Amino acid sequence: QVQLVESGGGLVQPGGSLRLSCAASGSTFRLYAMGWYRRAPGKQRELVASIISGGTTTYADSVKGRFTISRDNAKNTVYLQMNSLKPEDTAVYYCNARNAYGEYWGQGTQVTVSS
Repeated sequence: QVQLVESGGGLVQPGGSLRLSCAASGSTFRLYAMGWYRRAPGKQRELVASIISGGTTTYADSVKGRFTISRDNAKNTVYLQMNSLKPEDTAVYYCNARNAYGEYWGQGTQVTVSS
């Protein structure tokens, strides 16, 4: 069982930056593939970025060059650095942990990009 707690969301102006954090419980965090998803109003949930245990990352085309996912296995934490934010990045952002046996979700954190 893994519990995920996101933090770092908020209101930011277009062009600004935010860093989301996701703290995970458990001793096997390093073995999980971690991802950040988002759900904007009226839209389906989409994968924003992911990072596997070996450190390989993937990004949605819409955030490439602006967002960076990273993980600190010593702190059981995954981060999403978001730069050059746009109004279309407004969404609830969810942390996800996945292995061969299942997946877990955090409660979500709201990110609003608006002037």
